Amino acid sequence: MLRRAHDRRARLPALRRAGRDWGAFIASRLAARYPERLTGIHLNLLALPRDAQAIADPTPEEQAYLAQLRQFAREETGYQWIQGTKPQTLAYGLTDSPAGLAAWILEKFRSWSDCRGDPENAIGRDDMLANISLYWFSGAIGSSFWPYYARRHRPWPIGAGNTVDVPLGYAEFPKEILTPPRSLAAKLYTDIRRWTVMHKGGHFAALEQPEALAAEIQAFFGGLR
Repeated sequence: MLRRAHDRRARLPALRRAGRDWGAFIASRLAARYPERLTGIHLNLLALPRDAQAIADPTPEEQAYLAQLRQFAREETGYQWIQGTKPQTLAYGLTDSPAGLAAWILEKFRSWSDCRGDPENAIGRDDMLANISLYWFSGAIGSSFWPYYARRHRPWPIGAGNTVDVPLGYAEFPKEILTPPRSLAAKLYTDIRRWTVMHKGGHFAALEQPEALAAEIQAFFGGLR
């Protein structure tokens, strides 16, 4: 039985994966563990460990990233702490209040999109309401918190000397929450084939700049044929 399962797996076609946020971590983890199964991965968030102490003798570019990392840790990680330590308590409140749920999500649209202080400059109101509604009508905001709990109570998803050796394409959007330099990315992603600095967009690139992101993904995977 095990031999047949192995034979079937060997015949499966190679996969292509694109992701951001948790999807970027999932794609990177798959590539690290099953490199033979992936043709390549395209990301617009990099799953680099966020340990500033591990960066010795930083270059000026790396120093700028460290400043960005410190700012993020100081001002933008409150949601991670409560979602990662007391997820169920928060879930009760947001599942009970549509206004509270909308505020919790809208705050991130405002902070992490390329919007100049008004999220509607980056993402249409209907798209934001559709996103909020998916959580409200499905009651899924609570389950969305549990990956943060797992992340906070386990080691970093990719580490301990592991690297991602499949071809990588990366789109760096200017208002992404963290934009590490290529010199640091190359320590984890050893086969960077495409690195594009985008003109506009933030963390929610698929909502903010869908055509630009789609074109980047197509260009990267088209070059791997």
